[in-house]
Amino acid sequence: MRPRLPWMPDWPFDPPISPMEAKVRTVWPEDGWAYEPKWDGFRAVAWSDAGNQEGRLDSRNKRPLLRYFPELKAALGQLPSGTVVDGEVVVVTGDHLDFDGLQLRIHPAESRIEMLSETKPARLVSFDLLALRGEDLRDEPFRERRERLTALFDDLGEPWNLTPSTTDLEEGQRWFDEFEATGCDGIVAKRLDGVYVESKREMVKIKHRRTVDCVVGGYRIHKDGGKIGSILLGLYNDVGELHFIGHCSGFSTTDRVEILNLLEEIKSDDSFGDEVRRPGQESRWSSGKDLSWIPVTPGVVAEVSYDQLTGARFRHATRFERWRPDEDPDECTLDQLERPEGPGFGEVVL
Repeated sequence: MRPRLPWMPDWPFDPPISPMEAKVRTVWPEDGWAYEPKWDGFRAVAWSDAGNQEGRLDSRNKRPLLRYFPELKAALGQLPSGTVVDGEVVVVTGDHLDFDGLQLRIHPAESRIEMLSETKPARLVSFDLLALRGEDLRDEPFRERRERLTALFDDLGEPWNLTPSTTDLEEGQRWFDEFEATGCDGIVAKRLDGVYVESKREMVKIKHRRTVDCVVGGYRIHKDGGKIGSILLGLYNDVGELHFIGHCSGFSTTDRVEILNLLEEIKSDDSFGDEVRRPGQESRWSSGKDLSWIPVTPGVVAEVSYDQLTGARFRHATRFERWRPDEDPDECTLDQLERPEGPGFGEVVL
């Protein structure tokens, strides 16, 4: 433990840190692992009040989060001095995680932040304990950190929640299916004897993945020019309007050139409906990026795979699987999207 002066915070290591990460795998690790839900929120490291210094809440990228979530300051005050907890900031609406609501909390206006802190208050889901009362636990095995986190949780109240954890592979696989509706977008596996390694992908993440047939409604030119950057995907709503649902950009250089040649032949004046979500709309996440796009006549169908939905759109870029010339574009509708059912957030966390 580092030497400490009276005026120094009593955390055993200095903030901020880069949290331990996970690598995506399709095969479940067995024997000697713990399995936990992967929550759909903002990763955050919570630091207790320390000496004359207020607590901290830092993002995965070491950026302060308390400005956007002022209601969580009191939660940090519940932690014993010298304690650091790894977890997730979430927003819960109707007993299910609300990622759109969480994104709304990142706003430049203080008045808006204060209003949203009351109308869409955030919660903290804890899943690892890095320090307790000034003791550095990062070199302790996960099984020990989990036991001490569980014991600590007995003294914590709202808005803290403790993620469930199991060493039973079959139970973890059951959670993978049953907890998706809650806001669990997969399972994270952790070695029971594993230490906490900052910024390294030492955990394993098993994510949901589904396929869907989409209509190509447009494209963006690659930043280097002369080839496709991404294709824009749509699905028809119940009144026949093409609704922008996401994009796909994972193509080889040769394919990018061929796809551009194909789509240039079917350029049109418009493709997505005027009353639905359209590509190219500015948001605080676009950061001045060039969002211009070229519409095409709807008719080309692509099968893509995706991991998560947010509302009626793909959360992340999709993965191209194959072209579907045999598929009728009119059959590519929003009702293809599977909406999982299962328990609510309050039934899953402790």
